[in-house]
Amino acid sequence: MESNRIIHSCTNFPSTGNQGRWNCDYVFLLTVNNPVFCTFMFWTSVLLLKMMMMTLLTAYKRFRNKAFPNQEDLRFRSAPEVTFGNPNVERARRAHRNDLENIIPHLVISILYIALDPNPLAAKVLFRLYALIRITHTFVYAFCAVPQPTRAITFFIGYGITVYMAFYILVVTFLSL
Repeated sequence: MESNRIIHSCTNFPSTGNQGRWNCDYVFLLTVNNPVFCTFMFWTSVLLLKMMMMTLLTAYKRFRNKAFPNQEDLRFRSAPEVTFGNPNVERARRAHRNDLENIIPHLVISILYIALDPNPLAAKVLFRLYALIRITHTFVYAFCAVPQPTRAITFFIGYGITVYMAFYILVVTFLSL
């Protein structure tokens, strides 16, 4: 049971008569008792639902444009032939792929970040900002093509948050070696 906890703060109280005994305040990092983890769970759920919606958006674009990549899919609609490269479908697919390439690594790094018991305010701001930036990125990529550099700015802000957390993990763990 002790391996699931980290020591948040320990103090020695020799005046209490408990010489050599430590009064330790434990924090369960991966439970709902940790507000950082709760924030992570909420925004992770939002991001995963958004990614699942991207699958439905791609399917919607395929049906709307009659752009099916497989012969057996042609029976769903009266599509004349297998179609690749429809710009509307490909835009949705690229936005979804961008989510897969960025959100999944971010979630893994976030768990490691939480395990280091970071500053709660900083961690919560990073999780909220990342989620809102990724939602904005999807909007300007898949729904309304906004001219650059809007999409690039949203991408690099999210990417920067993930890189910051990864470097934080590297520095803290290196100093603990």
